[in-house]
Amino acid sequence: MVKIQQFFYQNKKTILIVNTVMLLLAEAAKWLLELMLPYQVLMFIVGVIGLIPILLTAISSLKVKLISIDVLVSLAVIGAFIIGEFNEAAIVTWLFMLGDYLEELTLKKTRSAVADLTKMAPKIALVIQPDGSTEEEDVDFIDPGEKILVKAGDQVPVDGKIVAGNGYLNEASVNGESKLANKTLGQQVYAGTILEDGTLTVEATAVGEDTTFGKIIEMVEEAQDSKSHVEKLINRFSKYYTPLVLVIALVVGLITRDIKLAITVMVLGCPGALVIGVPVSTVAGIGNGAKNGIMFKGSQVMDQMCQVDEMIFDKTGTLTVGHPEVSQIEILKGQRKEIIDLAAQIEANSNHPLAQAIAKLTNSAQFSGKVQTVKGKGVIAYGNQAYYLGNLALIKEEVGENIQLKETVAHLSKLGNSIVIFASQDQTQLAVFGIKDQLRPEAKTALEQLKANGIKKLVILSGDNKQTAQQIASELPIDEVHGEMLPADKAELVKQEQAQGHRVAFIGDGINDSPALANADLALAIGSGTDVAVDVSDIVLVKNDLRQIAYALVLSKKTVSNMNQNIFIALLTVVLLFIGLFAGYVEMASGMLIHELSILIVIINGMRLIKFHQKVDHRQVFAQRKPVELKA
Repeated sequence: MVKIQQFFYQNKKTILIVNTVMLLLAEAAKWLLELMLPYQVLMFIVGVIGLIPILLTAISSLKVKLISIDVLVSLAVIGAFIIGEFNEAAIVTWLFMLGDYLEELTLKKTRSAVADLTKMAPKIALVIQPDGSTEEEDVDFIDPGEKILVKAGDQVPVDGKIVAGNGYLNEASVNGESKLANKTLGQQVYAGTILEDGTLTVEATAVGEDTTFGKIIEMVEEAQDSKSHVEKLINRFSKYYTPLVLVIALVVGLITRDIKLAITVMVLGCPGALVIGVPVSTVAGIGNGAKNGIMFKGSQVMDQMCQVDEMIFDKTGTLTVGHPEVSQIEILKGQRKEIIDLAAQIEANSNHPLAQAIAKLTNSAQFSGKVQTVKGKGVIAYGNQAYYLGNLALIKEEVGENIQLKETVAHLSKLGNSIVIFASQDQTQLAVFGIKDQLRPEAKTALEQLKANGIKKLVILSGDNKQTAQQIASELPIDEVHGEMLPADKAELVKQEQAQGHRVAFIGDGINDSPALANADLALAIGSGTDVAVDVSDIVLVKNDLRQIAYALVLSKKTVSNMNQNIFIALLTVVLLFIGLFAGYVEMASGMLIHELSILIVIINGMRLIKFHQKVDHRQVFAQRKPVELKA
């Protein structure tokens, strides 16, 4: 029996196509050629093929004492065979098979996130030997306390503290932040982060599964397992509906002694409109979302979206664009355009994120003179004179500082900016560039739309410091801000909010967000985010437009409402058919005609979702843009 079930499951799509073709041939034989024998034979074959997987599933459900919808359909189809209604048996099984296939298609959810994370985990480390040499070792065999050498461009293989050296680390995989972290002696580093510049000697404090990165993998796996057992709506409903119809058929049979009438009750009670109505609404709603840049991973996702009352946003790459840009330029001495052009030319020689932000300000060619990097401070460019671009320490050392410069730096830093100072050797040119990750232009409109559509609480979580996160939040309708959050902290806060009775949606884009995404009641990923975040999520915003969250919320409510309408139509049809049957106005043939009309009605009702559209006022978005003023 198991092998037969596996065969039908593995070839579900092919069997559905074959049965569809035979149904069409049967109808053609009846209506075009007026040949009843081929019609009956084809209908019989379709009915038998369609009955087998349903019957096997019904037997399996009965073994665990569950009277599923498959039991009702199986009995109704067998009854239809007994009274010679092969066409009804064929149509009922085909509808059931189609609905089951559509539902499975929309509920199919990827499980590749954990595998992808595992592939990204560090595997090899350069372990420093007692004689000072290094030797490659598998990270699984490294013990806490061993010293690891990490070179520029390498992945940090363990959690640990720096015992020698310094450098700039890309910690996006752990805290989601795009800007490089300057790490020095005694500071903590995490497995999975990348050393962009410098050389480090790290003493291991945690390895393998005990590292922060390892715990990310573990949390994602656990949360996914806890969310994977989602009951289908139709099966929840069948717990009550199926026994009721069977009891009614049995009572009718006992009272009237009319087996055909009892079987007719089962056939008419078989909720074809319900079987097809919910998947049609699902497919239409999901199709509408896909057309508008929103990928829903199943019908249950829409139901969960409707229940959400709190949304938690990761900051970097979600509410912000995810890479630093020049937000403010303060010219203290010299001509604005000349300074900007010269600074952009010089920084075009560097791959540092802050340098690249300045380089993008103009399309000027690279600086033709010599450019020297001063580690941890910035660069010195030599042309007709020396030019300095870097932090306050570099400028103080090479040119000197003044009160105005210190006040400007302090002011821009307070606003959450990273600082790059430009100064010329002759001290005739001095400017301060404030650089920070910029708020997405549509963020304010998007969050206001969410509030307008019933979301009660909006929260920001960030691996960055709280001051920077609050600076971003000050421009948005945010209720709560949390900074300096590691992946485990984000996941824990999601659980705390759930424990307080909130239905939580988490919106993120990075590997570091995946534990929180996996633990949330609903997970949304920005399409430009990592594959891991996208895989773990229930909804993916393909267009990278935060306004699509509100659209997804409204569309979910419309789709769930449409599903409920179809359920009501299906049940009302069954009730009216029963009344007509017992009153003597409805027979098997006319009853099935009405039954099939109700199926057509729910399909048409479901297809209305395809044309649903919510207008967005783009003018609000453009009004929020604050471009850097580059005019002289």
